[in-house]
Amino acid sequence: MLNATHPPRRRDDRTGHRIVTDIARSADTRYGNRPTMKDVATRAGVGLKTVSRVVNGEPGVTPDTGRRVQEAIDALGFRRNDSARVLRKGRTSTVGLVLEDLADPFYGPLSRAVEEVAREHDALLINGSSAQDPARERDLALSLCARRVDGLLMIPAGQDHRYLEPELKAGVATVFVDRPAGGIEADTVLSDNYGGARAGVAHLIAHGHRRIGFIGDQPSIHTTEERLRGYLAAMADAGIPVAEPWTSLGPTAPERVRVAAEAMLTGTEPVTALFTGNNRVTVTVIRVLAGWRRPVALVGFDDVELAELLTPGLTAVAQDAARLGRIAAERLFTRLAAGSALPPERVVLPTRLVARGSGEIPPEPV
Repeated sequence: MLNATHPPRRRDDRTGHRIVTDIARSADTRYGNRPTMKDVATRAGVGLKTVSRVVNGEPGVTPDTGRRVQEAIDALGFRRNDSARVLRKGRTSTVGLVLEDLADPFYGPLSRAVEEVAREHDALLINGSSAQDPARERDLALSLCARRVDGLLMIPAGQDHRYLEPELKAGVATVFVDRPAGGIEADTVLSDNYGGARAGVAHLIAHGHRRIGFIGDQPSIHTTEERLRGYLAAMADAGIPVAEPWTSLGPTAPERVRVAAEAMLTGTEPVTALFTGNNRVTVTVIRVLAGWRRPVALVGFDDVELAELLTPGLTAVAQDAARLGRIAAERLFTRLAAGSALPPERVVLPTRLVARGSGEIPPEPV
């Protein structure tokens, strides 16, 4: 170990001048080594068993001894090794949550619900974002598995999850949320995307609209496919043919959505209403319609913050993100307790239509 008796190290900077870097270290500092219970016992002058009792809140320690041990813990910065404790007691330690985008408001209540369930089971939650990139999703999921998480909650970006087969066989419990797995059988918790979209578009039709546009996310995403399917079903139910310019799928970037909305509103067959496929698309369309020259009805899939304060309020197909997260997390811990004996389960949660005004605007002649 380096100590104060060692000479300083010299190196050259970019100008060729000599720079002295002081690398003297005190002899009693141990870099990269956490203090152990043995260190605490030595400092407090007690045995290891006594330290263990204090750390784990067990009885059998006098107040004076407990105070000395706690002072040693505070002075050394000791932290209990929960990983070793889990191995001894067979308790769940860590679960991973792979999200699409940590900045998306939809995932806030979902991840919070997962965290609450994890806390109820005395487990640590680690989450990360795939940014809708299948390669990044794969790397993140496998990195979590390499760190020996006990279970995974996945909101998938990709469509092929066979890379998780070795992890599933090794006992890593896995539940897919919001979108199903691709290529493997696994527990899945979804919203009724098809039924919700069908109800939202039928609501616009019931208020007199026949020219209804749909702007959605990337076509490869399961939720987009299902919501488009619901839109088409509602139009078919009403005997309304869908013109090609009335549907647009792609990235949710504001500029792409703005161009799509304006094209639908100004084409040779301009729409009188819009159905938007998720909250990010909806926010951009609200901005477009704010300055539009004629009233246009709008129903969005996913509620948005302050939706009721808009003029008119946003009519939305609402899904319960917190319930999605809680049910998926509870399923994960059920899976951890039961193991492979439990067959994969698919849960579909209902959505609800919240009418606030924007979806009830009647069509104007165009």
